[in-house]
Amino acid sequence: MDFGFTREEEEFRSEVLEFLAAHQGLNGYFHRGENTAEGVRKLYRVLGERGWLSLSWPVEFGGMGLPPAYEFILWDEMAYARVARPPMGPGLVAKALMAHGTAEQCERLLPGLRLGQINFALGYSEPDAGSDLAAVRTRARLISDEYVIDGAKCWTSNAHWADCIWLLCRTGPLDSRSRGLSVLIVPLDHPGVTVSPIPTHDGGRLNEVRFDGVRVPVGNRVGHENEGWQVVASALAVERHVQFPPKRLRRDLQDLITWVETTGLSRDPFVRRRLSDLAVKVAEVEALALALLGDITDGEPSAVPAAYHKLAGTLLVQEIARSAMEFGSPEALVKGTDVEFMWRQAILETIGGGTSEMMRGLVARQALGLESKA
Repeated sequence: MDFGFTREEEEFRSEVLEFLAAHQGLNGYFHRGENTAEGVRKLYRVLGERGWLSLSWPVEFGGMGLPPAYEFILWDEMAYARVARPPMGPGLVAKALMAHGTAEQCERLLPGLRLGQINFALGYSEPDAGSDLAAVRTRARLISDEYVIDGAKCWTSNAHWADCIWLLCRTGPLDSRSRGLSVLIVPLDHPGVTVSPIPTHDGGRLNEVRFDGVRVPVGNRVGHENEGWQVVASALAVERHVQFPPKRLRRDLQDLITWVETTGLSRDPFVRRRLSDLAVKVAEVEALALALLGDITDGEPSAVPAAYHKLAGTLLVQEIARSAMEFGSPEALVKGTDVEFMWRQAILETIGGGTSEMMRGLVARQALGLESKA
């Protein structure tokens, strides 16, 4: 059994590493710095020109038709270099359009998504729903040939610089749960849309997005009315292999080791043993990531393997960051240092993309066959 990559895939990795050598210092993975957003937008356009935003798109939609491993390698190396995270537009949004969109929607949006010219934010979470997307309350009423949208989304990444929001909203009765949801594409410069900042622990920014009588044509609905749950689920299923790249963990561990060496802690037996334990856990998450990639490549169900991977990976992000404090160095508690930033940032990782509690619940239901008695 071969757990490695093909020669062609490793040649692509070498090409990615050469590309990244010219883009060090962007630090768009964490969005640190005032000009990071514009730098990331420019990077996406450069990637689009190289065809790297559509690596696994089918050829008939303008893509390169390559296996998912190419996307995995690209965003895994991007994570290690701290350059950028995968954009939602060419990934989740584009693949959902290919599966559920109309010919007109694909013709209108896919070229711009492929070239990195259109950026999307995801409008999922809400103040009263959190990660329970079936409890979404943002309302879209169909009036003639338009939807009129009222409600709010929160903790929305990149909404302050994206062009459109991929909006999960309720078009059925309030008690319809997942059976009454639809997906709409809403330009963020439309009248009635207000984007407000939500500061985060790591000095970054999330957003609240409010909709006050916002009107979009019915042609901006993706899929059938009240079938948005299927649209969201199918799009997520093909993007799980790039959302939590394991090399981010390897870089975190390497940064921790470098810090330990510069502070003189590397001679402490407790520190050395702890670093060894963390190295083993990083290797375990890398193995989970490869298993997930294998399932997606083979067309196997990936929800449970993705939950295992996301849960293990994001908990380990916190564990690596917390270790700096366990080692007893005051620098780990001083705001502004890299190791202290790692801890503040790590907290967000166990929330974004589905909380640890949601991941455990998914595994319990789908892998263990357990159901809540509440």
